[in-house]
Amino acid sequence: MSTGSAVVVEAPGEHRLTAHEPRRPDAGEALVRVHAVGICGSDREVYQGNRPEGYVRYPLTPGHEWSGTVAEVGAGVPAALVGRKVVGEGFRNCQVCDRCHAGETTLCTAGYEETGFTRPGAMATTLTLPARLLHVLPDGADLTAAALLEPAACVAAAAIKANARPGERVAVVGTGTLGMFATQFLRAGSPAELLVVGTRPDRAELSRSFGATDFRTRDQELPDDFDVVVETAGSASAATTAAALLRRGGRLVLTGIPAPGADGLDPTDLVVRQLEVHTVFGAAPDAWAHTVRVFGAGLLDPLPLVSHELPLDEFARAIELVGSGDPKVGKVLLRP
Repeated sequence: MSTGSAVVVEAPGEHRLTAHEPRRPDAGEALVRVHAVGICGSDREVYQGNRPEGYVRYPLTPGHEWSGTVAEVGAGVPAALVGRKVVGEGFRNCQVCDRCHAGETTLCTAGYEETGFTRPGAMATTLTLPARLLHVLPDGADLTAAALLEPAACVAAAAIKANARPGERVAVVGTGTLGMFATQFLRAGSPAELLVVGTRPDRAELSRSFGATDFRTRDQELPDDFDVVVETAGSASAATTAAALLRRGGRLVLTGIPAPGADGLDPTDLVVRQLEVHTVFGAAPDAWAHTVRVFGAGLLDPLPLVSHELPLDEFARAIELVGSGDPKVGKVLLRP
């Protein structure tokens, strides 16, 4: 396979575009030709140098949200994978600890390793990784849309934990990529009501297009009798807002990661109202499989969330766009 190019972040604030030599797959591995790679806040942290210690290893090719086509496989990997469209899990789990055996691979006790953070990521022409991490897409899948399935899988993990039943009243706090995916996942479960709460009135129309029956900003009057709430905002007060929307005995799933020192949930409130609280960090294999099924069934529409598609050499501009706070900036993709 011919060489291409790759983004390398040498150290915080320092990056270059380099020639990329595809790494031939070893036994158990696959080489994927990257179609598109998404940028999220954690990629910005990598570039700025404020990702927590132990969760990044420089120099690094970032990119943990990606889609592509299998070009080559190593020994022991089914040859039928070659030519298939795929997405892939990022967490490099050990597969032998108790948590891995329970299917909770994001809690692997062998320590943190993840594509695009401690291992080479997808901001390159190709990516070589363990084939067991791949999830095969339908042949007709749109690979640009599929590049967003990593954040969707994190939301799928939340949807599985929320266990919203048809006819329940559900709400989403947050209107970013995760919030819009949460809206689509919950809509697919036929809720009686689906409220989206955010800080930006300009997200009302998009929320409704994804199935919301009501949209409110956090400064408006909010109900307090919902069965299920999924929080995706990650702001200091989002968890409190989300909990306040619940009926007694309601179920709350937190996916946003606020800055350290954020005000937490009131334990008295949790106990007296008997709230059930779940949290999500990353996506285990069952959530990935669920996401690919839901996407394949046409129940997830990631494309309206994409606002920019740029070549690899515009990495710096892409990072700037992601942090700009401009309401016109949605999901930014790089196209190797």
